Amino acid sequence: MTTSTAEPPTTDLSLQQSLQGAVKRCAAAGLRMSHQRRLVLELLWKEREHLSARDIFEKINAQEKRSIGQTSVYQNLETLQKFGIIECLERSGGRLYSYRTDSHSHLICSATGRIQDLDVQLPDDLLADIELRTGCRITSFTMQLVGAPLQEPPKPANP
Repeated sequence: MTTSTAEPPTTDLSLQQSLQGAVKRCAAAGLRMSHQRRLVLELLWKEREHLSARDIFEKINAQEKRSIGQTSVYQNLETLQKFGIIECLERSGGRLYSYRTDSHSHLICSATGRIQDLDVQLPDDLLADIELRTGCRITSFTMQLVGAPLQEPPKPANP
C-alpha cells in the first residue's frame, strides 16, 4: 500500500513521474547510473505496471538478449526503492515494483490480481470529521481498494 497526502504534494508531479525525473533523483541521491540501473528504470517507465523482480529480469533479457543478471536486477530494485526512486508493494506473492512514487492509491482486481494506480482526493469534510473523532491531524492516508470486474470479460470465439 502507498500513502496519499491529504494536501496536494509540493513536488512537481510531472517531473516525479518522468524517467528523466527518476534519473535526476538518482543523481541527487549520489547513485551511479549504471547500464543495468538504466535498463531497470526504463522498463518500469515503459511498462507502467506493478512487476515482480522476476518479471523485470525476464522482460529486460527478452528485449536485450541477456544483458542483465538476476542478482543485478534485485540489487538495483532494492537500491532504487531504498532511495524512493521507485515504489515497492509488499504482497502475499512477493514484492511488486512500479515507477510511481508520488502519493496515490491502488485498486486491486480480485479476479486477476492486477493493480491499478488511482489518484483519489478525499473530501475535506470527511478528513475534518476523522480529525475531530480521532484528535489527530490527517497529514496522509493509505487507500487500497479491492474490486471485481463489473462484467465478465468476453470469451474467445472458437473457430
